[in-house]
Amino acid sequence: MATPRLRTRKLSEPTIARLPVYQRIAESWGSRGLNRIDSQQIGELAGVTATTVRRDLAGLGSFGTRGAGYDVKVLNERIAEALGHDLQYDVVVVGIGNLGRALVNSTNFLIRGARLAALYDVASDVVGTVVAGHEVQSLTEPIVAATVGVICVPPSVAQQVADQLVGAGIHALLNFAPQVLTVPIGTAVHYVDFSIELQILMYHLNNGTGPLGGGLLHSLGIATPTPARGPS
Repeated sequence: MATPRLRTRKLSEPTIARLPVYQRIAESWGSRGLNRIDSQQIGELAGVTATTVRRDLAGLGSFGTRGAGYDVKVLNERIAEALGHDLQYDVVVVGIGNLGRALVNSTNFLIRGARLAALYDVASDVVGTVVAGHEVQSLTEPIVAATVGVICVPPSVAQQVADQLVGAGIHALLNFAPQVLTVPIGTAVHYVDFSIELQILMYHLNNGTGPLGGGLLHSLGIATPTPARGPS
């Protein structure tokens, strides 16, 4: 019998964006044999305040212990459940150029529960080749049923690809093309634009704000965590 999913409060967009960072911190902490972490430590590594951490994690239910912080394993599991990592997803990728190829070959591309279902392209020298264990199919063929569609095509054809994915019943799109998409109500689109991220990073660098005081590098596992200490 499946274990019932814990109900959590509706989370804000900033909280959702921070949860994967907290999870990466928890995973890094656990890999070093550390079993507990407090909100102050998480905040220092993530570049936010301890109050922000506690507020974010409160939306996942009550599981922290005052004075002892959070059990690293439980923290990782609660975040994974909140983000849907305990479910199953089929993912298709359209555009197997340099970016698309790098993504599907990356060990960090697919979250737990996600499965790469199919790859698509239009270039004759790409269609029929095998990438990440999948034969690249022509975009002229019907798109297989999937949960998530990843768009790695030039901006001039991004809308056309989005329309095709939505037409195939895919209503969650991860768009790497620098192009705003028009999609039906009920379709979720997340944009990944490296130039925008770089601009934001440069803003923080030039204004002395954000996680550049060490938080970002720490959250990526570059720094060595310190042992758990004090109250949460």
